Amino acid sequence: METSPLIGFRSLVEREIVRFTSVFLQTIFPPLISSLLYLSIFGYTIGARIPTIHGIPYLHFLIPGLVMMYVIEAAYQNTSSSLFISRWAGHIQEILVSPLSYLEMVLAILIGGLVRSLVIAAGVYLVSLSFTVTPITHPVIVLVMALFVSLIFSSVGVIVALAAEQFEHLTVCTTFVITPLIFFGGVFHSTTMLPEVLQKATAMNPVFYMVNGIRYGMLGVSDVPIGRCLLVVFCLFFVLFSFTVFLFKSGFKLRK
Repeated sequence: METSPLIGFRSLVEREIVRFTSVFLQTIFPPLISSLLYLSIFGYTIGARIPTIHGIPYLHFLIPGLVMMYVIEAAYQNTSSSLFISRWAGHIQEILVSPLSYLEMVLAILIGGLVRSLVIAAGVYLVSLSFTVTPITHPVIVLVMALFVSLIFSSVGVIVALAAEQFEHLTVCTTFVITPLIFFGGVFHSTTMLPEVLQKATAMNPVFYMVNGIRYGMLGVSDVPIGRCLLVVFCLFFVLFSFTVFLFKSGFKLRK
């Protein structure tokens, strides 16, 4: 028989999933349309003028990067908007007085971002099949990278939502932090195409290891060893997830 905490945890997870599926025209369709445009413009128009990278056609090289890009964006957008709205409307107080532990609260919110990002990632991959069939060489690594990167940026979304005072503040992180990290993280290019100075700068970008991790999982090639990619992702997850739970336990901007 289910215990009350388990019922509460499941209900919170379901609420997070229903929240974004109920407005799927705003949360799921736009990434699929924009991925179609990226594949059309970069994959065919520009990609036709770029030689193979690591012996792989540019269109194949591009797809894993796009998948990771949308995993990151979807995870962050889901948790940041969900928690900020809950704070603004006062719904978060109902969660805080529930019998759920702080760990369960955080996990439920992060799972919402995880589900949304995985749905969009699968959709982007299906869209790419209309252009070319991209193999998945190491499916376990693809799944691990998608899961942990999604949880990382879901945690980032929670942290930013707690710190934000206005809804516009959520886009500041997207515009000035996440988007630059993505575009300089190897989504559209290999570091071998960059001068040495930029290669060293790219090596300090955590998204670079996330993109190369999933690229290795799908294509079997990467600019850096897969072990280093996994280490960076696991360390970031541990630090950010622990900090997110700590913020909930301390009640940072949660209790009025």
